[in-house]
Amino acid sequence: MKKIEAVIRPGKLDEVKDALGRLGVNGLTVTQVIGCGHQKGHTQVYRGVEYTIHLLPKVKIEVVVMEEYAENVIKVIAETARTGEIGDGKIFVSTLENAVRIRTGEQGESAVSAAEK
Repeated sequence: MKKIEAVIRPGKLDEVKDALGRLGVNGLTVTQVIGCGHQKGHTQVYRGVEYTIHLLPKVKIEVVVMEEYAENVIKVIAETARTGEIGDGKIFVSTLENAVRIRTGEQGESAVSAAEK
């Protein structure tokens, strides 16, 4: 199993969620986060005073999929979230050792499968 974490622009969330749904990925976790990378924030003027905002609002999407689906999921997220400008985000992929479905006690791949039991 692979855990895919994508930090993207908040305005791209609905597009990415819909694209993942069309791919058959229905379970995901979304967290509002703040951070910075190459974008390094931006400056704003408020009441005549210039402020530098170093941490920008982003959205983190977490998905767990079988290893054979990981590359397709990564591709869909990257293509859907891309604007071509600095600040589009990052995708992190890690190997997941185990997962447990709390309701049924299932473990491993069957715990993350889409089929309801």
